[in-house]
Amino acid sequence: MRSAHPLLPHGNHIAKDALQARDALPSIDLEPSARQAVRELLREGESANTRNSYQSALRYWSAWHALRFGGPMQLPLDVPRVLQFIIDHAQRQTSAGLVCEMPPSIDQALVAAGHKAREGALSHNTLVHRMAVLSKAHQVHGLPNPCQDGAVRELMSRTRKAYARRGEQPARKDALTRDLLERLLQTCDDSLRGRRDRALLLFAWASGGRRRSEVAGADMRHLRAVGPQEFIYTLAHSKTNQSGRDSPENHKPVTGRAALALQEWLKAAAIEEGAIFRRIRKGGHVGEPLSPAAVRSIVQQRCELAGVQGDFSAHSLRSGFVTEAGRQNVSLPDTMALTGHSSVHTVLGYFRADSALDNRAARLLDHGGVEAPAAGDGGMAQR
Repeated sequence: MRSAHPLLPHGNHIAKDALQARDALPSIDLEPSARQAVRELLREGESANTRNSYQSALRYWSAWHALRFGGPMQLPLDVPRVLQFIIDHAQRQTSAGLVCEMPPSIDQALVAAGHKAREGALSHNTLVHRMAVLSKAHQVHGLPNPCQDGAVRELMSRTRKAYARRGEQPARKDALTRDLLERLLQTCDDSLRGRRDRALLLFAWASGGRRRSEVAGADMRHLRAVGPQEFIYTLAHSKTNQSGRDSPENHKPVTGRAALALQEWLKAAAIEEGAIFRRIRKGGHVGEPLSPAAVRSIVQQRCELAGVQGDFSAHSLRSGFVTEAGRQNVSLPDTMALTGHSSVHTVLGYFRADSALDNRAARLLDHGGVEAPAAGDGGMAQR
């Protein structure tokens, strides 16, 4: 059992007012029932992952504040306390090496209470996220926002540059490229679980690298058969299309091996409506829809069975698809049409070093120079 600290609030009632920030309403004259209806719509329009992430960050803020300042956190926070949070969690280079201002006793208490996984500075990405959540909490309450203060913004900007100068980059999950995916598929037998996992892996990868929430939320009403081994899956809602707008890019092809595996799973599991991918209970009974966390677990379990070494998660299917597209010289527009990315910069960020090695421009010295363009070609001759 995690040890309690005398200054930490007990249970889950941490920073209650701050945790209600997502449901805050402007000071408008509404009946209580109407205000409750508005709150329920706001919640329904927000993903569970976003809500959980937001609440976790605010619980951390509250726990840190209680330990650092000996009292509960109340909004608005003042600028000095926000600056203290940054220097407590961001490492800086000194003559003694990398240090931060977090007292060891507070760090240990946060870990013991379950607010941190391990002692030490937060990753830069986590620090940025915690700051963004605090900023949003002030914004939705209509309170003066300390995160927009010039000193806070400048310190965060310089912190990002300091991390970059030290060569520290955001951690990325390894990419499940086609060769690695094939090894995972070899572990999938013809049992009900094997058929499900084969269909899930191929559906997620081949349709453009679906996110785990998209796989968990895949539903038969959005799946349309268009040929013997061809489906169109309509992605009605996604991280980049939260408003549900209709566009041609929403329609993802599931063909060939992926379509065959999907057909076999649906037939074996007798699924005709509802969620496509579901839990399998003892005795081979098909249960409720998979959760996003279960999708991640399936990928990691199959990696372990296949002996694939690395840091993999469900997102590895998405990054693997984009990396493989780069390896096979698939155009960016075609790749983005399947992934659903709207930013070229974001897609390029998925390309790993191995796909960069296939860039022809990197081998100009190996081929005796660049050929002159052919007549009417208007560009570099293809080799």
